[in-house]
Amino acid sequence: MTVALDIPALARQIRDARGLAHKRDIDAVIARLGLGSRRSTVPVGDDCAAIPDGDGHLLFAIEGFLDSFVAADPYFAGYCGIMVNLSDVAAMGGRPLAVVDALWSRDPASADPILAGLSDAAALYGVPVVGGHTNTRAETGNLAVAVLGRAGPRLLTSFDAAPGDDLVAAIDLRGRFRDPHPYWDASTGAPGERLRGDLALLPGLAEDGLVRAAKDISMAGVVGTALMLLECSKVGGLIDLDAIPRPDHAPLARWLTAFPSFGYLLSVRPDRTAAVCARFSERGIAASRIGSLDAGRVARVRGGAGVEAVVWDFAAGPLIGCGRDDAGTSA
Repeated sequence: MTVALDIPALARQIRDARGLAHKRDIDAVIARLGLGSRRSTVPVGDDCAAIPDGDGHLLFAIEGFLDSFVAADPYFAGYCGIMVNLSDVAAMGGRPLAVVDALWSRDPASADPILAGLSDAAALYGVPVVGGHTNTRAETGNLAVAVLGRAGPRLLTSFDAAPGDDLVAAIDLRGRFRDPHPYWDASTGAPGERLRGDLALLPGLAEDGLVRAAKDISMAGVVGTALMLLECSKVGGLIDLDAIPRPDHAPLARWLTAFPSFGYLLSVRPDRTAAVCARFSERGIAASRIGSLDAGRVARVRGGAGVEAVVWDFAAGPLIGCGRDDAGTSA
């Protein structure tokens, strides 16, 4: 017997998820540092800081990891230090140049699996670790990794999605959950040539002008990441939950809060959607239109029976605070 999905309950689950709660912390920081204004050439609040440089942009990103994650899976934490930063660079249409790390551990032995993960991922993805900071006499283990990259003049951001665009999700389903964590791992064990080629899809789409805006799917999950994209671009939209690419054995409720090792949301003109999806499909990556964007300020989800629920009303309050007007108010 098929049990109908409780769409309002799923919407609440997305709003209450731990990954999205961490994203909500950004709002206070944005406000305190006065970064919400869009006066800058490239607005703050994207996957990378983008610095105009000659005929392109330098990209600079950093990721910090929860101490519980570092303790539970130190090798994968180190591996993710490379993987997630490169995903941020790709999401903005760029290619990575180099990585640095900051590592704290109780002793050298505790640091070793973290360093092994960093080293293995750097080799597979073909990006060098060029320096950093190390402390092997700390009380707890912590890790932060930063990346420098470069993009051309056609930068992908979270601020350029437009009403009428299709929302496309591209996710590598050739993986597995790293139980009990919500991490979908389609990277470890994969050939480096494939990993590098898959990441190169994003700058290729940017350079060919096929994608208007993009964001990599983070710990906030597919819908949570879409909320950040919509907020930054000051648009609303409707997401069809049944259209989201998903492994056959993964329950929808779990998948909606999963962090995929390769996953992107793209804002695409409808006449270009088929070409964009084809590029991912040619490399064995699932890609499909999962919704559409509109001029409203409300993000909604819809289930198979046509039931809809509001996930976020940006007019009522910000999520990460990057969709504000120059006066600092949510718009």
